[in-house]
Amino acid sequence: MFQEAINNYLQSHGYNTINLKAVLFDMDGVLFNSMPNHAESWHKVMLRFGFGLSRDEAYMHEGRTGASTINIVSRRERGHDATEEEIKAIYQAKTEEFNKCPMAERMPGAYEVLTKIKEEGLIPMVVTGSGQTSLLDRLNHNFPGIFKKELMVTAFDVKYGKPNPEPYLMALKKAHLQPNEALVIENAPLGVQAGVAAGIFTIAVNTGPLPDQVLWDEGANLLFPSMPAFNENWEILKQELKNK
Repeated sequence: MFQEAINNYLQSHGYNTINLKAVLFDMDGVLFNSMPNHAESWHKVMLRFGFGLSRDEAYMHEGRTGASTINIVSRRERGHDATEEEIKAIYQAKTEEFNKCPMAERMPGAYEVLTKIKEEGLIPMVVTGSGQTSLLDRLNHNFPGIFKKELMVTAFDVKYGKPNPEPYLMALKKAHLQPNEALVIENAPLGVQAGVAAGIFTIAVNTGPLPDQVLWDEGANLLFPSMPAFNENWEILKQELKNK
């Protein structure tokens, strides 16, 4: 069922097999259904400051730093970057707006597939652009016993965020892995781009409003329409990976 995608990856990277040891998960939009809150917050705050950023466009920028997102819109609408003062004010307002939103629920299917992965002796890892100090507590509360602090990559671990491959390369380094020993699970175009650039078999899970083609265009090796669909197909995918 998935053999063509696996074969294409192996041939393009010169590997004989995917010797799976770890699965690297993005957080927002993959483990938590938090992207609607982010998109709504960005849309409201940018409008307040005189900029146009639609909710759908916010999904396209998922994974960028706040400053990068603000500057992309500023250059488009004003022809120049925002000032440091503007960036600080806009991002602070966005953070405050986001904190008013209801706490995002755990993404359906995420805990189920993570439990399978853990029970099979594989390493589950989080690779996120977030720098929340409460991140580990939140993950431990929603996914008890799944993640280890030393095997997480956050904004504090890297200089460059997605779409730069550094976050996923850092995950490989922390777990002492080669690119063909891991899978990346991403929902965002920039995250898919980062996983592909790191040389890892990258699975897109389209949990947002963007067309599937946007994720395919960034080089996704496989695409599922939801986390429950990924969970339901995990055993088949794992078996086909083993058969190579």
